Amino acid sequence: MKTQVKITVDTVLASSFKAACITSNASMAGAISKFMADYINAAADKKPAPDYSTRRKRRAAVKLVIKQLEQIKAGEERYIDNMPENLQGSVLYEAAEEYISLIEEAVSLLDSI
Repeated sequence: MKTQVKITVDTVLASSFKAACITSNASMAGAISKFMADYINAAADKKPAPDYSTRRKRRAAVKLVIKQLEQIKAGEERYIDNMPENLQGSVLYEAAEEYISLIEEAVSLLDSI
């Protein structure tokens, strides 16, 4: 099923659009329909900004960040624990240790808020 959509636009815009459609061998209705579909999809992908309007909501968000950081830290610790012996003490090992240290520091700072 189809429906007609009536719009009013600037004359120069309409004539430029018509010329562009002719050049690209597209119908004006098809081009507008595609634009509308793309616009709907883009709007559906946009999520509303988080609401941090109250102290309680902000603290809950910080707790969530801390939980995520602790999960990342646990992953780094598993990475170190499962690292082959020949790589222990390597640049990769030291980098993972540094990440763990930085995450611990970040969690400590966030906990103090």
